[in-house]
Amino acid sequence: MGSSSMMRFVRRCLSLAPVWIITIFLWGGVARSAGDLLIAYGGHNETMAPLWVGVDKGLFRKHGVDPRVLQTRSGPIMMATLASGGAPLVWAAPTSAISATQGGMKLGCFAIGNDRIPRELIARKGIEKLDDLRGKTFGVQSIGGGFWLATMAVLDGLGVDPDKYKLNMRVIGDTGTVTQALTTGNIDAAVVPYSFADMAKRAGARSLADAGTLKLVYQGTGICALRDSAAVNNKTMINLTKGIVEALVYIQEPANKREVGDVLKKHLRLSRDEDVEASYKVTRLQMPALDIAPNPEAWRRIQRLLVRVNPKVQQVDLEQLLVTSAVRSLEESGFLPEMRKRLAR
Repeated sequence: MGSSSMMRFVRRCLSLAPVWIITIFLWGGVARSAGDLLIAYGGHNETMAPLWVGVDKGLFRKHGVDPRVLQTRSGPIMMATLASGGAPLVWAAPTSAISATQGGMKLGCFAIGNDRIPRELIARKGIEKLDDLRGKTFGVQSIGGGFWLATMAVLDGLGVDPDKYKLNMRVIGDTGTVTQALTTGNIDAAVVPYSFADMAKRAGARSLADAGTLKLVYQGTGICALRDSAAVNNKTMINLTKGIVEALVYIQEPANKREVGDVLKKHLRLSRDEDVEASYKVTRLQMPALDIAPNPEAWRRIQRLLVRVNPKVQQVDLEQLLVTSAVRSLEESGFLPEMRKRLAR
């Protein structure tokens, strides 16, 4: 990325939340001084489970890397963190990565953490069916971010055209904040994970569709770095991918249910046993296999959805964005085949 393009991109994102960027810089300095790999992320929900479990259970350290995670407020701020040097890695939705690439960043995304959408389309009281959504307002975390992507993918799978239905996408906040806005009537509908959907339904909201039953070609959050990063080389990518795979297998193993539940309870601040159980269900359903390689077909579909809000992203060459070498190396070395055998037991 040229210096002028980099600065333009950073300035655009810095204008969104200057206080958070100051915090990011401080965190970045702490992480670098400690020798850690800092991974910035935006969506605070179960899509983070592979990183939370991998870090908390020491699964990354088994492979010679010791990442830490930093929550930011949104996809644009997360990408500003990466561009400014506040963190060498991001756990990003494809939409965020594609938008940043269109903005001039030279990214490489090399492993995916989820390829299912275990969510429900939840609506406030008084909305009984999909046709009642016309002219209504959906809550999202940011326009073009991971929450927005899941929402748009589900609506597309249900045959609901946001333009024809005259839907409004309102930026509210993270998943918990969106759920609260739904239960208080500040928004009309949202596509939220099963765990948060259960909370909304207890407050009187209604489920209009189970996104988990839709057959979608989809990939959600994955790990990305700048292609010219001094902190992330091919060996680092391979070892991080190993840690993600170990975490995904750990999550799927029934014997680890209590430990995984404890991780989710801690990070999502869940107090009710039924909410922990629902969160655990989401975590296992969102990546039932080890299809962690970036899937060009899924990314092309996501690119088409993103064109709705940013027509320029159709110019992005996905072949320059998707990195398959790390996963290919793990296939050839036998690591992934062996982990699939463990998953099948």
